Amino acid sequence: MQEIGLKSSAKGLEAYGITNAKTVYWNQTPGQLVEMALSNGEGHLADNGGLCCDTGKFTGRSPKDRFVVEDANTKDTVWWGDINIPITEDKFDQILDKMVKNLEGKDLYVRDAYAGADKTYRLNLRVINTKAWHNLFCYNMFLRPDTYKLGKFDPNFTIICDPDFEADPEQDGTRQNNFAIINFTKRMILIGGTGYAGEMKKGIFGVLNYMLPVEHGILPMHCSANIGYDDHDTAIFFGLSGTGKTTLSADPDRGLIGDDEHGWTDKNVFNFEGGCYAKVIDLTREKEPEIYDAIKFGAIVENTRFKEGTRTINFENTSVTENTRTAYPIYHINNAVSPSVGGIPRNIFFLTCDAYGVLPPISRLNKSLAMYHFISGYTAKVAGTEAGVTEPQTVFSACFGAPFLPLHPTKYAEMLGEKMEKYEANVWLVNTGWTGGPYGKGSRMKLPYTRAMITAALKGTLKNVGYRKHSIFHVEIPATCPGVPSEVLSPRETWKDDEGYYKQANILANEFNKNFEKFSDYANEEILAASPQNSLKYKL
Repeated sequence: MQEIGLKSSAKGLEAYGITNAKTVYWNQTPGQLVEMALSNGEGHLADNGGLCCDTGKFTGRSPKDRFVVEDANTKDTVWWGDINIPITEDKFDQILDKMVKNLEGKDLYVRDAYAGADKTYRLNLRVINTKAWHNLFCYNMFLRPDTYKLGKFDPNFTIICDPDFEADPEQDGTRQNNFAIINFTKRMILIGGTGYAGEMKKGIFGVLNYMLPVEHGILPMHCSANIGYDDHDTAIFFGLSGTGKTTLSADPDRGLIGDDEHGWTDKNVFNFEGGCYAKVIDLTREKEPEIYDAIKFGAIVENTRFKEGTRTINFENTSVTENTRTAYPIYHINNAVSPSVGGIPRNIFFLTCDAYGVLPPISRLNKSLAMYHFISGYTAKVAGTEAGVTEPQTVFSACFGAPFLPLHPTKYAEMLGEKMEKYEANVWLVNTGWTGGPYGKGSRMKLPYTRAMITAALKGTLKNVGYRKHSIFHVEIPATCPGVPSEVLSPRETWKDDEGYYKQANILANEFNKNFEKFSDYANEEILAASPQNSLKYKL
Protein backbone atom coordinates (compact mmCIF):
# COMPACT_ATOMS: atom_id res chain seq x y z
CA MET A 1 0.00 0.00 0.00
CA GLN A 2 1.74 3.14 -1.24
CA GLU A 3 1.19 6.31 0.81
CA ILE A 4 1.83 9.82 -0.51
CA GLY A 5 1.58 13.19 1.21
CA LEU A 6 1.55 14.54 4.77
CA LYS A 7 0.66 11.42 6.73
CA SER A 8 -0.07 11.47 10.45
CA SER A 9 2.22 9.44 12.64
CA ALA A 10 -0.34 9.36 15.46
CA LYS A 11 -2.86 7.08 13.79
CA GLY A 12 -2.76 5.42 10.39
CA LEU A 13 -5.35 3.63 8.29
CA GLU A 14 -4.38 0.31 9.88
CA ALA A 15 -6.46 1.41 12.88
CA TYR A 16 -9.56 0.99 10.69
CA GLY A 17 -8.41 -2.31 9.21
CA ILE A 18 -7.42 -0.69 5.91
CA THR A 19 -4.18 -2.34 4.81
CA ASN A 20 -4.56 -3.22 1.13
CA ALA A 21 -5.48 0.00 -0.64
CA LYS A 22 -3.66 0.75 -3.89
CA THR A 23 -2.36 4.27 -3.21
CA VAL A 24 -3.30 6.51 -0.29
CA TYR A 25 -3.06 10.25 -0.93
CA TRP A 26 -2.78 12.09 2.39
CA ASN A 27 -3.83 15.72 2.81
CA GLN A 28 -3.41 16.76 -0.81
CA THR A 29 -3.66 20.41 -1.80
CA PRO A 30 -6.65 21.75 -3.79
CA GLY A 31 -4.50 21.93 -6.92
CA GLN A 32 -3.42 18.32 -6.57
CA LEU A 33 -6.99 17.14 -5.93
CA VAL A 34 -8.37 19.06 -8.91
CA GLU A 35 -5.73 17.48 -11.13
CA MET A 36 -6.54 13.98 -9.83
CA ALA A 37 -10.30 14.52 -10.15
CA LEU A 38 -9.88 15.59 -13.78
CA SER A 39 -7.50 12.71 -14.50
CA ASN A 40 -9.99 10.26 -12.93
CA GLY A 41 -12.84 11.61 -15.05
CA GLU A 42 -14.69 12.84 -11.97
CA GLY A 43 -15.50 16.28 -13.36
CA HIS A 44 -14.78 19.15 -15.74
CA LEU A 45 -13.17 22.54 -15.24
CA ALA A 46 -15.35 25.59 -15.88
CA ASP A 47 -14.01 28.79 -17.36
CA ASN A 48 -14.30 30.51 -13.94
CA GLY A 49 -11.99 27.86 -12.45
CA GLY A 50 -14.66 25.86 -10.62
CA LEU A 51 -14.60 22.05 -10.72
CA CYS A 52 -17.97 20.82 -12.01
CA CYS A 53 -18.97 17.37 -10.73
CA ASP A 54 -22.11 15.24 -10.71
CA THR A 55 -23.32 13.48 -7.58
CA GLY A 56 -24.98 10.63 -9.46
CA LYS A 57 -28.33 9.11 -8.60
CA PHE A 58 -28.73 11.15 -5.43
CA THR A 59 -28.73 14.93 -5.86
CA GLY A 60 -29.60 15.63 -2.24
CA ARG A 61 -29.55 14.05 1.18
CA SER A 62 -31.58 10.91 1.79
CA PRO A 63 -33.03 11.44 5.30
CA LYS A 64 -34.95 8.16 5.27
CA ASP A 65 -31.62 6.34 4.94
CA ARG A 66 -29.88 8.06 7.85
CA PHE A 67 -29.26 5.77 10.82
CA VAL A 68 -27.87 6.09 14.33
CA VAL A 69 -26.37 3.13 16.16
CA GLU A 70 -28.49 2.30 19.20
CA ASP A 71 -26.27 1.22 22.08
CA ALA A 72 -25.89 1.76 25.82
CA ASN A 73 -24.80 5.38 25.31
CA THR A 74 -27.52 6.45 22.90
CA LYS A 75 -30.51 4.32 23.88
CA ASP A 76 -31.96 6.81 26.36
CA THR A 77 -30.61 10.06 24.93
CA VAL A 78 -31.33 10.06 21.17
CA TRP A 79 -34.72 11.21 19.85
CA TRP A 80 -35.62 8.01 18.01
CA GLY A 81 -38.05 8.00 15.10
CA ASP A 82 -38.13 9.12 11.47
CA ILE A 83 -35.29 11.59 12.06
CA ASN A 84 -32.98 9.19 13.92
CA ILE A 85 -33.57 5.65 12.73
CA PRO A 86 -31.95 3.03 14.97
CA ILE A 87 -29.57 0.37 13.70
CA THR A 88 -27.83 -2.26 15.80
CA GLU A 89 -24.15 -2.37 16.71
CA ASP A 90 -23.81 -5.71 14.92
CA LYS A 91 -25.18 -4.34 11.65
CA PHE A 92 -22.81 -1.37 11.86
CA ASP A 93 -19.81 -3.64 12.39
CA GLN A 94 -20.95 -5.85 9.53
CA ILE A 95 -21.25 -2.93 7.12
CA LEU A 96 -17.91 -1.48 8.27
CA ASP A 97 -16.18 -4.81 7.62
CA LYS A 98 -17.70 -5.00 4.13
CA MET A 99 -16.72 -1.41 3.33
CA VAL A 100 -13.11 -1.96 4.41
CA LYS A 101 -12.86 -5.04 2.21
CA ASN A 102 -14.35 -3.06 -0.68
CA LEU A 103 -11.53 -0.50 -0.36
CA GLU A 104 -8.89 -3.08 -1.22
CA GLY A 105 -6.96 -2.17 -4.35
CA LYS A 106 -8.52 1.31 -4.59
CA ASP A 107 -6.92 4.71 -4.55
CA LEU A 108 -7.91 6.54 -1.35
CA TYR A 109 -7.87 10.21 -0.47
CA VAL A 110 -7.47 11.00 3.22
CA ARG A 111 -8.12 14.41 4.78
CA ASP A 112 -7.35 15.46 8.36
CA ALA A 113 -9.44 18.45 9.38
CA TYR A 114 -11.19 20.23 12.22
CA ALA A 115 -14.89 20.76 12.88
CA GLY A 116 -15.35 23.78 15.14
CA ALA A 117 -13.50 27.11 15.13
CA ASP A 118 -13.35 27.17 18.94
CA LYS A 119 -10.29 25.10 19.82
CA THR A 120 -11.79 24.02 23.14
CA TYR A 121 -14.68 22.13 21.55
CA ARG A 122 -13.50 21.17 18.07
CA LEU A 123 -13.46 17.69 16.61
CA ASN A 124 -10.29 16.30 15.10
CA LEU A 125 -11.83 14.81 12.00
CA ARG A 126 -10.47 12.28 9.51
CA VAL A 127 -12.24 11.68 6.19
CA ILE A 128 -11.43 8.69 3.98
CA ASN A 129 -12.70 9.07 0.41
CA THR A 130 -12.61 7.08 -2.80
CA LYS A 131 -13.22 10.20 -4.92
CA ALA A 132 -10.70 13.03 -5.22
CA TRP A 133 -13.47 15.63 -5.57
CA HIS A 134 -15.10 14.42 -2.36
CA ASN A 135 -11.81 15.01 -0.56
CA LEU A 136 -11.63 18.50 -2.07
CA PHE A 137 -15.18 19.06 -0.81
CA CYS A 138 -13.98 18.21 2.71
CA TYR A 139 -10.98 20.55 2.32
CA ASN A 140 -13.43 23.32 1.46
CA MET A 141 -16.10 22.60 4.04
CA PHE A 142 -14.10 21.76 7.17
CA LEU A 143 -11.40 23.74 8.93
CA ARG A 144 -7.86 23.27 7.67
CA PRO A 145 -5.07 22.52 10.19
CA ASP A 146 -1.72 24.23 9.78
CA THR A 147 0.64 22.06 7.74
CA TYR A 148 3.03 21.50 10.63
CA LYS A 149 0.22 19.97 12.71
CA LEU A 150 -0.63 17.25 10.19
CA GLY A 151 2.35 15.07 11.08
CA LYS A 152 0.99 14.37 14.56
CA PHE A 153 -2.73 14.77 13.87
CA ASP A 154 -4.77 12.44 16.09
CA PRO A 155 -8.38 12.08 14.86
CA ASN A 156 -11.25 11.57 17.29
CA PHE A 157 -14.01 11.17 14.67
CA THR A 158 -13.79 9.44 11.29
CA ILE A 159 -15.87 9.39 8.10
CA ILE A 160 -15.52 6.60 5.54
CA CYS A 161 -17.32 7.50 2.32
CA ASP A 162 -17.47 5.12 -0.65
CA PRO A 163 -20.24 5.95 -3.14
CA ASP A 164 -19.61 2.72 -5.05
CA PHE A 165 -20.26 0.49 -2.04
CA GLU A 166 -23.90 -0.55 -1.67
CA ALA A 167 -25.47 -2.25 1.30
CA ASP A 168 -27.67 -5.33 1.09
CA PRO A 169 -30.87 -4.19 2.84
CA GLU A 170 -31.94 -7.73 3.72
CA GLN A 171 -28.61 -8.61 5.30
CA ASP A 172 -27.42 -5.22 6.55
CA GLY A 173 -30.59 -3.77 8.07
CA THR A 174 -30.77 -0.72 5.79
CA ARG A 175 -33.85 0.50 3.91
CA GLN A 176 -32.15 0.38 0.52
CA ASN A 177 -28.63 0.25 -0.94
CA ASN A 178 -27.55 3.73 0.14
CA PHE A 179 -26.99 4.72 3.76
CA ALA A 180 -25.40 7.16 6.19
CA ILE A 181 -24.78 5.70 9.66
CA ILE A 182 -23.54 7.56 12.74
CA ASN A 183 -21.90 5.61 15.56
CA PHE A 184 -21.39 7.99 18.51
CA THR A 185 -19.62 5.40 20.64
CA LYS A 186 -17.08 4.33 18.00
CA ARG A 187 -16.98 7.91 16.70
CA MET A 188 -17.47 7.00 13.08
CA ILE A 189 -19.76 7.82 10.17
CA LEU A 190 -20.19 5.35 7.30
CA ILE A 191 -21.58 6.62 3.99
CA GLY A 192 -22.20 4.38 0.99
CA GLY A 193 -24.28 4.11 -2.16
CA THR A 194 -24.55 7.87 -2.66
CA GLY A 195 -22.27 10.43 -4.26
CA TYR A 196 -23.98 13.42 -2.65
CA ALA A 197 -21.13 15.15 -0.82
CA GLY A 198 -23.47 17.01 1.53
CA GLU A 199 -24.03 13.77 3.48
CA MET A 200 -20.53 14.21 4.95
CA LYS A 201 -21.10 17.83 5.93
CA LYS A 202 -24.49 17.20 7.51
CA GLY A 203 -23.28 13.99 9.15
CA ILE A 204 -20.76 15.98 11.19
CA PHE A 205 -23.41 18.60 11.96
CA GLY A 206 -25.56 15.82 13.41
CA VAL A 207 -22.59 14.62 15.46
CA LEU A 208 -21.99 18.08 16.93
CA ASN A 209 -25.72 18.52 17.55
CA TYR A 210 -25.46 15.53 19.90
CA MET A 211 -22.02 15.88 21.45
CA LEU A 212 -21.96 19.61 22.21
CA PRO A 213 -25.20 19.76 24.25
CA VAL A 214 -24.69 16.39 25.98
CA GLU A 215 -20.99 16.75 26.79
CA HIS A 216 -20.50 20.52 27.06
CA GLY A 217 -23.87 22.27 27.44
CA ILE A 218 -23.31 24.15 24.17
CA LEU A 219 -26.24 25.07 21.91
CA PRO A 220 -25.66 23.95 18.29
CA MET A 221 -27.53 26.02 15.71
CA HIS A 222 -28.47 25.68 12.03
CA CYS A 223 -28.01 29.36 11.27
CA SER A 224 -25.82 31.99 9.66
CA ALA A 225 -23.92 34.53 11.75
CA ASN A 226 -22.22 37.87 11.17
CA ILE A 227 -20.47 40.54 13.23
CA GLY A 228 -20.41 44.34 13.14
CA TYR A 229 -17.17 46.04 12.16
CA ASP A 230 -17.66 48.96 14.55
CA ASP A 231 -18.95 47.58 17.84
CA HIS A 232 -18.30 43.86 17.10
CA ASP A 233 -21.88 42.85 17.91
CA THR A 234 -22.81 39.34 16.79
CA ALA A 235 -26.12 38.53 15.09
CA ILE A 236 -27.47 35.13 14.10
CA PHE A 237 -30.05 34.30 11.43
CA PHE A 238 -32.25 31.20 11.40
CA GLY A 239 -34.38 30.39 8.37
CA LEU A 240 -35.41 27.61 6.04
CA SER A 241 -34.87 27.63 2.27
CA GLY A 242 -36.38 30.64 0.52
CA THR A 243 -36.59 32.90 3.58
CA GLY A 244 -33.58 35.05 2.68
CA LYS A 245 -31.09 33.77 5.27
CA THR A 246 -28.06 33.93 2.97
CA THR A 247 -29.08 37.26 1.42
CA LEU A 248 -29.82 39.03 4.69
CA SER A 249 -26.79 37.74 6.57
CA ALA A 250 -24.47 38.75 3.69
CA ASP A 251 -24.16 42.36 4.77
CA PRO A 252 -21.28 44.41 3.28
CA ASP A 253 -21.14 46.43 6.52
CA ARG A 254 -20.64 43.31 8.63
CA GLY A 255 -18.16 40.44 8.68
CA LEU A 256 -19.34 36.90 7.92
CA ILE A 257 -18.70 34.37 10.70
CA GLY A 258 -20.38 31.55 8.80
CA ASP A 259 -23.43 30.74 6.71
CA ASP A 260 -24.84 27.51 8.10
CA GLU A 261 -23.68 25.84 11.35
CA HIS A 262 -22.63 27.37 14.65
CA GLY A 263 -22.29 26.73 18.37
CA TRP A 264 -23.17 29.13 21.21
CA THR A 265 -20.96 28.80 24.30
CA ASP A 266 -20.80 30.93 27.46
CA LYS A 267 -18.14 33.04 25.76
CA ASN A 268 -18.83 33.14 22.04
CA VAL A 269 -20.55 31.97 18.87
CA PHE A 270 -18.26 29.87 16.68
CA ASN A 271 -18.54 28.42 13.18
CA PHE A 272 -18.43 24.64 12.85
CA GLU A 273 -17.14 24.83 9.29
CA GLY A 274 -14.40 26.25 7.14
CA GLY A 275 -16.47 26.88 4.04
CA CYS A 276 -19.86 27.47 2.47
CA TYR A 277 -22.24 25.13 0.65
CA ALA A 278 -24.62 27.37 -1.26
CA LYS A 279 -27.41 26.83 -3.76
CA VAL A 280 -26.62 28.20 -7.21
CA ILE A 281 -29.90 27.80 -9.08
CA ASP A 282 -30.43 30.97 -11.17
CA LEU A 283 -27.28 32.46 -9.64
CA THR A 284 -26.15 35.84 -10.99
CA ARG A 285 -23.56 38.33 -9.82
CA GLU A 286 -26.33 40.93 -9.46
CA LYS A 287 -28.40 38.79 -7.08
CA GLU A 288 -25.66 37.08 -5.06
CA PRO A 289 -22.29 38.74 -5.79
CA GLU A 290 -20.49 37.08 -2.86
CA ILE A 291 -21.44 33.57 -3.94
CA TYR A 292 -20.92 34.27 -7.65
CA ASP A 293 -17.41 35.62 -7.14
CA ALA A 294 -16.50 32.81 -4.71
CA ILE A 295 -16.75 30.25 -7.53
CA LYS A 296 -13.17 30.17 -8.74
CA PHE A 297 -10.31 27.69 -8.77
CA GLY A 298 -10.68 25.33 -5.80
CA ALA A 299 -14.46 25.69 -5.64
CA ILE A 300 -16.75 22.79 -6.56
CA VAL A 301 -20.03 23.16 -8.45
CA GLU A 302 -22.46 20.23 -8.29
CA ASN A 303 -24.92 18.97 -10.90
CA THR A 304 -24.80 21.98 -13.22
CA ARG A 305 -24.36 22.06 -17.00
CA PHE A 306 -22.36 24.29 -19.35
CA LYS A 307 -23.85 26.63 -21.90
CA GLU A 308 -23.71 24.90 -25.26
CA GLY A 309 -20.28 24.98 -26.87
CA THR A 310 -18.62 26.64 -23.86
CA ARG A 311 -17.22 25.96 -20.40
CA THR A 312 -19.45 28.66 -18.92
CA ILE A 313 -21.79 27.33 -16.24
CA ASN A 314 -25.48 27.67 -17.05
CA PHE A 315 -26.92 28.34 -13.61
CA GLU A 316 -30.46 28.34 -15.03
CA ASN A 317 -30.16 24.71 -16.15
CA THR A 318 -32.12 22.38 -13.88
CA SER A 319 -31.96 19.29 -16.09
CA VAL A 320 -30.16 17.35 -13.35
CA THR A 321 -31.78 18.90 -10.27
CA GLU A 322 -32.97 22.19 -8.81
CA ASN A 323 -30.60 21.50 -5.91
CA THR A 324 -27.48 22.68 -7.75
CA ARG A 325 -24.79 23.79 -5.30
CA THR A 326 -21.29 25.12 -4.87
CA ALA A 327 -18.79 24.32 -2.12
CA TYR A 328 -15.93 26.74 -1.49
CA PRO A 329 -13.61 27.63 1.40
CA ILE A 330 -14.78 30.57 3.48
CA TYR A 331 -11.70 32.58 2.54
CA HIS A 332 -13.22 32.91 -0.95
CA ILE A 333 -15.60 35.42 0.71
CA ASN A 334 -13.95 38.83 1.03
CA ASN A 335 -15.65 39.86 4.29
CA ALA A 336 -15.21 36.53 6.11
CA VAL A 337 -13.70 36.95 9.57
CA SER A 338 -10.82 34.77 10.77
CA PRO A 339 -11.00 32.93 13.04
CA SER A 340 -14.72 32.31 12.50
CA VAL A 341 -15.72 33.36 16.00
CA GLY A 342 -17.91 36.15 17.36
CA GLY A 343 -19.11 37.28 20.76
CA ILE A 344 -22.38 36.51 22.54
CA PRO A 345 -25.21 37.50 20.15
CA ARG A 346 -27.26 40.56 20.96
CA ASN A 347 -29.86 39.91 18.26
CA ILE A 348 -31.35 36.69 16.91
CA PHE A 349 -33.52 36.66 13.80
CA PHE A 350 -36.04 33.96 12.90
CA LEU A 351 -36.74 34.40 9.18
CA THR A 352 -39.98 33.12 7.68
CA CYS A 353 -41.62 33.48 4.29
CA ASP A 354 -45.29 33.67 5.30
CA ALA A 355 -47.40 33.03 2.21
CA TYR A 356 -50.59 33.66 4.23
CA GLY A 357 -49.61 37.32 4.58
CA VAL A 358 -50.61 37.55 8.25
CA LEU A 359 -47.36 37.67 10.24
CA PRO A 360 -45.83 41.11 10.89
CA PRO A 361 -42.75 42.05 8.84
CA ILE A 362 -40.85 42.27 12.13
CA SER A 363 -41.94 41.48 15.66
CA ARG A 364 -40.24 40.95 19.00
CA LEU A 365 -40.49 37.65 20.86
CA ASN A 366 -40.28 37.09 24.59
CA LYS A 367 -38.63 33.94 25.96
CA SER A 368 -41.82 31.88 25.78
CA LEU A 369 -42.55 32.88 22.18
CA ALA A 370 -38.92 32.45 21.13
CA MET A 371 -38.84 28.85 22.35
CA TYR A 372 -42.20 28.09 20.71
CA HIS A 373 -41.26 29.54 17.33
CA PHE A 374 -37.83 27.92 17.51
CA ILE A 375 -39.44 24.50 17.92
CA SER A 376 -41.95 25.30 15.17
CA GLY A 377 -39.44 26.50 12.55
CA TYR A 378 -42.14 27.82 10.22
CA THR A 379 -42.07 28.97 6.62
CA ALA A 380 -44.18 28.34 3.50
CA LYS A 381 -43.44 26.99 0.05
CA VAL A 382 -45.08 28.81 -2.82
CA ALA A 383 -45.78 27.91 -6.43
CA GLY A 384 -42.63 27.59 -8.47
CA THR A 385 -40.26 26.76 -5.61
CA GLU A 386 -40.68 23.01 -6.01
CA ALA A 387 -42.15 20.66 -8.57
CA GLY A 388 -45.78 19.93 -7.75
CA VAL A 389 -46.27 22.97 -5.52
CA THR A 390 -49.20 24.92 -6.99
CA GLU A 391 -50.47 26.75 -3.91
CA PRO A 392 -48.90 27.80 -0.58
CA GLN A 393 -47.89 24.94 1.70
CA THR A 394 -46.90 25.37 5.32
CA VAL A 395 -43.54 23.92 6.26
CA PHE A 396 -42.35 23.31 9.81
CA SER A 397 -38.82 22.13 10.60
CA ALA A 398 -38.00 21.96 14.30
CA CYS A 399 -35.19 24.33 15.32
CA PHE A 400 -34.91 25.25 11.63
CA GLY A 401 -33.05 21.99 11.07
CA ALA A 402 -35.14 18.95 12.08
CA PRO A 403 -33.23 16.39 9.95
CA PHE A 404 -30.07 17.03 11.97
CA LEU A 405 -31.37 16.82 15.55
CA PRO A 406 -30.29 13.73 17.53
CA LEU A 407 -31.98 15.12 20.69
CA HIS A 408 -35.61 16.12 21.14
CA PRO A 409 -36.29 19.67 19.84
CA THR A 410 -37.48 20.86 23.26
CA LYS A 411 -33.95 20.30 24.59
CA TYR A 412 -32.50 22.78 22.11
CA ALA A 413 -35.38 25.23 22.63
CA GLU A 414 -34.89 25.24 26.39
CA MET A 415 -31.18 25.91 25.90
CA LEU A 416 -32.02 28.82 23.60
CA GLY A 417 -34.45 30.24 26.15
CA GLU A 418 -31.89 29.98 28.96
CA LYS A 419 -29.21 31.74 26.90
CA MET A 420 -31.62 34.40 25.68
CA GLU A 421 -32.57 35.17 29.28
CA LYS A 422 -29.03 34.97 30.68
CA TYR A 423 -27.50 37.28 28.07
CA GLU A 424 -30.57 39.49 27.47
CA ALA A 425 -30.53 38.75 23.74
CA ASN A 426 -33.32 40.09 21.55
CA VAL A 427 -35.20 37.60 19.38
CA TRP A 428 -37.03 38.89 16.31
CA LEU A 429 -39.48 37.14 13.99
CA VAL A 430 -39.02 38.56 10.48
CA ASN A 431 -41.56 37.85 7.73
CA THR A 432 -39.93 38.10 4.30
CA GLY A 433 -43.09 36.75 2.67
CA TRP A 434 -46.39 38.38 1.79
CA THR A 435 -48.25 41.43 3.02
CA GLY A 436 -51.59 43.00 2.13
CA GLY A 437 -53.04 39.57 1.32
CA PRO A 438 -51.95 35.99 0.84
CA TYR A 439 -49.76 34.73 -1.98
CA GLY A 440 -51.52 35.51 -5.27
CA LYS A 441 -53.33 38.56 -3.87
CA GLY A 442 -50.90 40.45 -1.70
CA SER A 443 -47.35 41.50 -2.52
CA ARG A 444 -43.94 40.22 -1.41
CA MET A 445 -42.33 42.24 1.36
CA LYS A 446 -39.86 44.69 -0.18
CA LEU A 447 -36.25 43.73 0.49
CA PRO A 448 -35.20 47.35 1.32
CA TYR A 449 -37.87 47.40 4.06
CA THR A 450 -36.65 44.12 5.50
CA ARG A 451 -33.05 45.35 5.46
CA ALA A 452 -34.12 48.58 7.16
CA MET A 453 -35.92 46.68 9.92
CA ILE A 454 -32.97 44.38 10.56
CA THR A 455 -30.60 47.36 10.59
CA ALA A 456 -32.83 49.15 13.08
CA ALA A 457 -32.89 46.07 15.32
CA LEU A 458 -29.10 45.73 15.14
CA LYS A 459 -28.54 49.41 15.99
CA GLY A 460 -30.97 49.30 18.92
CA THR A 461 -33.32 51.79 17.28
CA LEU A 462 -36.34 49.54 17.97
CA LYS A 463 -35.63 49.38 21.68
CA ASN A 464 -37.93 52.24 22.74
CA VAL A 465 -40.37 52.81 19.89
CA GLY A 466 -43.49 51.44 21.55
CA TYR A 467 -45.09 48.08 20.83
CA ARG A 468 -48.51 46.47 20.60
CA LYS A 469 -49.31 42.79 20.92
CA HIS A 470 -50.78 40.72 18.07
CA SER A 471 -54.16 39.35 19.16
CA ILE A 472 -53.60 35.84 17.77
CA PHE A 473 -49.83 35.21 17.75
CA HIS A 474 -49.03 37.41 20.81
CA VAL A 475 -45.85 38.77 19.18
CA GLU A 476 -44.92 42.42 19.83
CA ILE A 477 -45.16 44.73 16.81
CA PRO A 478 -43.09 47.95 16.78
CA ALA A 479 -45.01 51.18 16.20
CA THR A 480 -42.33 52.79 14.05
CA CYS A 481 -39.13 51.91 12.23
CA PRO A 482 -36.81 54.24 10.30
CA GLY A 483 -37.12 53.80 6.56
CA VAL A 484 -40.37 51.81 6.78
CA PRO A 485 -43.92 53.28 6.45
CA SER A 486 -45.78 52.73 9.71
CA GLU A 487 -48.72 51.03 7.96
CA VAL A 488 -46.35 48.36 6.60
CA LEU A 489 -45.46 47.32 10.15
CA SER A 490 -49.04 46.25 10.89
CA PRO A 491 -50.09 43.34 8.65
CA ARG A 492 -53.79 43.89 9.35
CA GLU A 493 -53.60 47.50 8.12
CA THR A 494 -52.14 46.36 4.78
CA TRP A 495 -55.24 44.25 4.11
CA LYS A 496 -58.42 45.76 2.69
CA ASP A 497 -60.76 43.81 4.97
CA ASP A 498 -60.43 42.69 8.57
CA GLU A 499 -62.49 39.54 8.08
CA GLY A 500 -60.22 38.25 5.32
CA TYR A 501 -57.13 38.96 7.39
CA TYR A 502 -58.34 37.26 10.56
CA LYS A 503 -59.65 34.22 8.71
CA GLN A 504 -56.21 33.71 7.16
CA ALA A 505 -54.58 34.30 10.54
CA ASN A 506 -56.83 31.66 12.09
CA ILE A 507 -55.88 29.18 9.38
CA LEU A 508 -52.18 29.72 10.07
CA ALA A 509 -52.73 29.53 13.84
CA ASN A 510 -54.44 26.18 13.39
CA GLU A 511 -51.48 24.96 11.33
CA PHE A 512 -49.09 25.97 14.12
CA ASN A 513 -51.16 24.23 16.77
CA LYS A 514 -51.59 21.08 14.71
CA ASN A 515 -47.85 20.86 14.08
CA PHE A 516 -47.05 21.40 17.76
CA GLU A 517 -49.16 18.47 18.93
CA LYS A 518 -46.23 16.07 18.46
CA PHE A 519 -44.07 18.18 20.79
CA SER A 520 -46.63 19.06 23.47
CA ASP A 521 -45.93 16.07 25.72
CA TYR A 522 -42.28 17.15 26.06
CA ALA A 523 -42.76 20.94 26.16
CA ASN A 524 -42.84 22.83 29.46
CA GLU A 525 -45.65 25.19 30.46
CA GLU A 526 -43.70 28.28 29.43
CA ILE A 527 -43.38 26.99 25.87
CA LEU A 528 -47.00 25.83 25.66
CA ALA A 529 -48.21 29.26 26.81
CA ALA A 530 -46.99 30.75 23.54
CA SER A 531 -49.42 28.80 21.35
CA PRO A 532 -51.46 31.09 19.07
CA GLN A 533 -55.16 31.55 19.86
CA ASN A 534 -57.83 31.96 17.21
CA SER A 535 -59.79 35.16 16.84
CA LEU A 536 -63.24 34.55 18.31
CA LYS A 537 -64.77 37.35 16.27
CA TYR A 538 -63.83 35.77 12.95
CA LYS A 539 -64.23 32.04 13.46
CA LEU A 540 -63.51 29.68 10.58
